[in-house]
Amino acid sequence: MFAPIRSVHFIGVCGTAMASTAAAMQEKGFVVTGSDANVYPPMSTFLADRRINVFSGYDEKNLAHKPDLVVIGNAIGRGNPEAEAVLERKLRYCSLPELLKEFFIRGKRSLVVAGTHGKTTTTSLLTWVFEHAGLNPGYLIGGIPNNLTQGARFTGSEWFIIEGDEYDTAFFDKRSKFVHYLPEVAIVNNLELDHADIFENVASVQTAFRRLMILVPRNGLILANGDDANLRPLLDVKHAPVRRYGLGEGNESRATNLDLAPDASSFSIGESRFRIPLIGELNVRNALAVASCARHCGLTDAQIQAGFETFQGVKRRMEVRGVRGGVTVVDDFAHHPTAIRETLKALRVRFPGQRLWAIFEPRTNSTRRNVFQQDLAVSFGDADQVVVAPVANPELVPSDIRLDPERLTRELNASGGRAVFLPDVDSIVTHVTGAAKSGEVVCVFTNGGFGGIHQKLLDRLPTASH
Repeated sequence: MFAPIRSVHFIGVCGTAMASTAAAMQEKGFVVTGSDANVYPPMSTFLADRRINVFSGYDEKNLAHKPDLVVIGNAIGRGNPEAEAVLERKLRYCSLPELLKEFFIRGKRSLVVAGTHGKTTTTSLLTWVFEHAGLNPGYLIGGIPNNLTQGARFTGSEWFIIEGDEYDTAFFDKRSKFVHYLPEVAIVNNLELDHADIFENVASVQTAFRRLMILVPRNGLILANGDDANLRPLLDVKHAPVRRYGLGEGNESRATNLDLAPDASSFSIGESRFRIPLIGELNVRNALAVASCARHCGLTDAQIQAGFETFQGVKRRMEVRGVRGGVTVVDDFAHHPTAIRETLKALRVRFPGQRLWAIFEPRTNSTRRNVFQQDLAVSFGDADQVVVAPVANPELVPSDIRLDPERLTRELNASGGRAVFLPDVDSIVTHVTGAAKSGEVVCVFTNGGFGGIHQKLLDRLPTASH
């Protein structure tokens, strides 16, 4: 296990985190290669610019050079020819989280941001506060912060800030990714059932988060949302300090005097006043977590506020993609019922008095399943019009546990909503562009490309109001 490593091969190299890490390993002096079934921009260009040799498609011949270490991506399973060759030839292999732990996190002060919702925004905001304060943190984020232009960076700083995903690590390691990240501070925003393909119930998610918290050292800190009922049973720990944050009584870091305006939100922590250019109560909680963590790490309130007021948000989080004919098209990554509800609630603040459309594509491993059939029926309460698309890649989920989008539509209408199920992107675009009027807002909820629906809407909306 202590033999020298000179060459590293990444299976599934075109994922954002994999590609960024591959480039960083090359910068450390390793000979790096990779392979992927989907070699296309922007990551293919990113790797080509760094002269990293990428094989298109998976083939055991891609391992002919006998790399000293093979990094197997989270999406790679048994049956993949390269994974099979690794096992058969007894090559040394690891997951991406294991690689990050040993080559980039160990010895650093690791700040891990976890939770069912808000991880990407919170990690991005925390990273920007540290960056703006001149601390040059390394980071790995599951999104693209507008201030930083890329989702990952590896520096010589003592700080490493990482989005801690509870999804499993690899086909050979079913623990959550975040157990590899050596947390000095663990921020836990909230806890709900998600990733229904690997978690059976809330109790199994709680077990995963306990495994994260048990790794925090006695000189570290567990920062947890004290308002979250599913988190409270996890917080009676003795091995590390716990600090609760939230809006309710009993939280050591408590946000008071909330002002939720259409263009910003502000709140107080004790005598200090903070303002963020983000909308809604969900983002107040995210900012409260960041302020609490940054204070613990030695930043002043002035440094924190300076980072807050210059933060430019994250792509695909309530991102306005364009306005045409007076209709605003918004892109949002939310897919969990709670995230959808909170996003619509925030959009009501951002666009007061304007009619709000929600277009929903059931695409994630959880929303393709009927585990959220009832919850989704109440999550669109703040939308005036709802359009439900078919389940993406329905063949991946057995029919008896698959979400029924037509039933969802009927339930939305039975509760007073105005909902319609439409069979494809073109029919959705025709319906929405024919009915949406100037002054209305159309929010598309998807974690994928959804057939380019955002641009299709903008191209086909009339330029004049109707």
